[in-house]
This record gives sequence, C-alpha cells and structure tokens, in this order.
Amino acid sequence: MSRNNMDRLGAQQPSAAPPVEEPSQGFSFSTPTEFVDLPSRGKYYPEGHPLRGKEQAEIRFMTAKDEDILSSKALLKNGMAIERFVKNILADPSINTDTLLVGDKNAILVASRITGYGELYEAKTVCPSCASTSDQEYDLTSLDVYHGDDWGEYDVRPNGDNFIVTVPQTKVEVEVQLLTSRDEQYLTKLTESKKKKKMPESNLTDQLKLIIVSVNGYDDGKSINTFVDGMPAKDSTYLRRAYEKLVPNIDLSVPFSCPSCGFEQEVSMPFTAAFFWPNR
Repeated sequence: MSRNNMDRLGAQQPSAAPPVEEPSQGFSFSTPTEFVDLPSRGKYYPEGHPLRGKEQAEIRFMTAKDEDILSSKALLKNGMAIERFVKNILADPSINTDTLLVGDKNAILVASRITGYGELYEAKTVCPSCASTSDQEYDLTSLDVYHGDDWGEYDVRPNGDNFIVTVPQTKVEVEVQLLTSRDEQYLTKLTESKKKKKMPESNLTDQLKLIIVSVNGYDDGKSINTFVDGMPAKDSTYLRRAYEKLVPNIDLSVPFSCPSCGFEQEVSMPFTAAFFWPNR
C-alpha cells in the first residue's frame, strides 16, 4: 500500500525517524548547447589546438548575458563585442577565439544568430542593377558550408597547413596561409588607422601581405612586400581568386529579386547591424 493510500484510508503508519531537511540548492538551469559543423573540418589548425581534427564545435545557445555583451557601448566602440561574444558562447574555454579560422568563426556566428533570434534574417539590400534598396528576408538555415576543396582549376598544391599557388605571369611560387580571427582584426584596425591618419587606402595589398607566407621560398617581410607591390595585376587577380577557393567558409550567396526593376541574381548576403541587433 502506498503512502498516499495509507494517509487517505487512515491506516496506521510505521514510526519513522524525523525527516532530515536538505539544504536548499536554489534554482539551477543549464543553457542548451548544439554542435556547429566547421567548414575547415578541423584541418589547418596547428598540432595541439583544441579544434585540430574536429569537424564540429559545441556552442551554447545565446543568452540574455550574451545580449549584454553585444550591446555594450565600450565593447562596440573598441570593436571587441563580437570577439567577446564568440568567446562566451564556445563551450570549450580552452579555445582561443583569436586562433579561429575566419570561416569557422563565421559558421559559429551564423549558428548562434539562429539560436538567439531564429533562422530568418531581414536586411536592406542594394540592387546591383538599379541601386535601389529593398528589404529582403534570408533563411540562415539555407546557407551552404564550403569546405575549401574546389580549387582544381588553379595551380595549387598543399604545403602542410598552407598552400603553394604558382601565379601564371611571373611563375612565382606563392605560399599562402588561411587567415584567423586575429588576422581579420588586424586588417580592420589597420584600415581604421589609415583612415584616421588620412592615408590612402590599400586594403588589397594589405590583405595579400598578410596571407602570403613566402615567395619562391623567401619568407622575409621585405621580399613579400616587394613582390606584392610589384605583382602584375594578372597574377594578383589569379592569386586572390585561387585563395577564395582555398578558404573553408559559409557560402553567403543568396538569391535576390529586386522589387523595383525585377533584376534577379545571386548576391552576397549583407551583414548589417540587424544581424545581431534585429530590433535596432
């Protein structure tokens, strides 16, 4: 007979020691997590890196605390809001966010945006044909993952975690590396610094100097800078296009239809403030 039945029927209950009161533990709650497919599949990370050989990274769902980070005026001003946010949502605290490959970081950002605000993302998009601006809605779950493995049309060969690209005009063998979050931050700060000093923009050559590790085996800064500054445009274009094919990333190509002129084409999904601040 159960205890409830004994109480209801008035049956004699056996004597028992007085219950010991458990100390209150308070409310506990574990934030849900999910696994994000990494475009790099864990390749190109150095030995000993937490993501070496890992095809997925575990992240926590976005929380109210994360929204505080994304809306922090101080962090937004110094450009660290996104970096702090990524660090906060990674389940493995041993991962240094500075060392994340750019494509893997983008995949984590897209996945966290979905957990926080849903898969639909509304953004103003400029039509490539008539230059009018329209509100477009994008389904973030429809974005494809590109693993950086479709570079067969280019003269490329792997070299450890890097690649050797032989450019067509000068026949120089250019060793390139995949950029990390730290490299991306450096380029952003360099551009901002040049703007403040009213120096001419050099985004293209700045990026090339960062991705190039060596030229014909010479890995000193002077040799790399000399080559980049004097590289024929044909070689520069070839190198940049080959590099795009080497980078594992989220494919941000999305279908676009202009309501003003009817133009239809795939465009690159714009990243605006609405991506992480949809109510602003």
